[in-house]
Amino acid sequence: MLDIIRKKKESFVIKAVFIIIVLSFIGTIFLVWGKGEEGFGNGVSYVVKVNGTVVPPEAYQNAYHNMAETYRQLFGDAFTPELEKQLNLRQQTIDRLIDSTLILKSAKSLGVSVSKDDVAASIAASPAFQQNGNFDFGLYQQMLKLNRITPKDYEESRKRELLIEKARKAVMDKVVITDEDLLKQYHKEQDRIELQYVSFNASELGGEVKVTEAELQDYLNKNAEKFKTPEKIAISWIFLDTATQTASAGYQLTQEEQESFYRKNMDRYVDKDNAPLPFEQVKDVVKVDALRQKAAKAQYEKAADTLFQNIKSGDLALVAGKLGAKIQDTPLFSTGTAPAVLAGEATLIKKAFDLKQGELGGPVETAKGIYIFKVKEKKAAELPPLNQVRGQVEQQVRTFKAAELAKQKAVDAQKALAGGGAGLKLLVTPAFNYNSKGDIPAIGNSKPLMEKVFELSATSASLPEPMFVGNRWFAVRLKQRTVAPANDFTAKKEDIRKLLLPARQEEALRNWLKEQRGKAKIIINPAFTADNQ
Repeated sequence: MLDIIRKKKESFVIKAVFIIIVLSFIGTIFLVWGKGEEGFGNGVSYVVKVNGTVVPPEAYQNAYHNMAETYRQLFGDAFTPELEKQLNLRQQTIDRLIDSTLILKSAKSLGVSVSKDDVAASIAASPAFQQNGNFDFGLYQQMLKLNRITPKDYEESRKRELLIEKARKAVMDKVVITDEDLLKQYHKEQDRIELQYVSFNASELGGEVKVTEAELQDYLNKNAEKFKTPEKIAISWIFLDTATQTASAGYQLTQEEQESFYRKNMDRYVDKDNAPLPFEQVKDVVKVDALRQKAAKAQYEKAADTLFQNIKSGDLALVAGKLGAKIQDTPLFSTGTAPAVLAGEATLIKKAFDLKQGELGGPVETAKGIYIFKVKEKKAAELPPLNQVRGQVEQQVRTFKAAELAKQKAVDAQKALAGGGAGLKLLVTPAFNYNSKGDIPAIGNSKPLMEKVFELSATSASLPEPMFVGNRWFAVRLKQRTVAPANDFTAKKEDIRKLLLPARQEEALRNWLKEQRGKAKIIINPAFTADNQ
């Protein structure tokens, strides 16, 4: 994703997009930061609170919109809702707001400040406000006016942005790269290594696993939720078909009622461009729809009145008789095995499971019609005896014990490798160089293992503990390390520094932010989490 942005960053369109984003992002986010909760009144909604600093919904929505617009400009029609979800833009937005707030609040403790001259120089240097390479005050005013931001507000928000930039730099500038670091990185990139290893897989150890009756019963008791039979109910119900009521009910509608229905449901009556059609063009359809709604409402109210008048009796037959409906029944079923006749009626089924045996429920209105029902039988979830689920229990216990055995064998083998590896049938990898993907020949893909094995040396040849890669446990020892020539280090030293320093600085900033988050009181409004968007 970032590679695409870097490749396109010189284009005029992208520059224009980012200029607009800079103005609107700063204008609506930083202007509201720094205000405590008391500045917003009691009960006012928020996106996130960071140590008392409130970020309101307006800031979040604007930041999210601008981030989405950037990607939309980059990807065009390829920026689909699926890609938007994959990028997790909503969480990105919240994380940026939290991080920026933490950095801003830490500026003073980091010894960072911004003067008026700093702000003026920064604004004058912005390409958004320049003509022919020079700052244009008229253009500056015009751009701010276009984005409905006053110079005072923009300059204050720019000051805050500079504080964030300087605070980030203050954290990153603390990183020091020593010659020892550079030499270590040089050998990590240039050396080649071979590994000795032995591995263990749970599926290969099933024959060594012994299971007792007591272990099976203990596992069943401790994992009862896995084996319980589901709660089941059987219901009786009556069904009122709202679709058949309109023509036979004899309802009438006034012109005012039809026009009111049209205004409330205008989005139903649109042309191919989603523009609302005039009432006169759709009045016949509107009348049919409005009559159907009126009939359905009346039928629901009648059903509700009838039920509530007789609900204490628990007599569904009495209710059915007064409504002229036929009673239907189901056998016992669980939430996942509802009878075909009730397929898709999730609301009805959920409400039925909420009631006790013998209780009447409803009315429940769905797309099909209106239901009134009675829970005629309810059977609680229960744990079956071991002899009924022995096969399932034993299979899970054997799998669990085989996994434990595989790990223990790897732990024992790793200790043995540290002492020489006597008695182990060791395999050897081909020689390989470090790669950031973590692809290790003969073993598999593991970035953590890749990092660890390139820290091994002749004096510290074995890992302290085995590693799990794919579906196997690996005990590993360095067989041989072919060391790159030391005289090449001097020539490559500065190139290594140029690559290593930014990575270490970013890592230092991430760790610092993680530390700040750990100490901060951060409250995220659940309404703005990804699951609720």
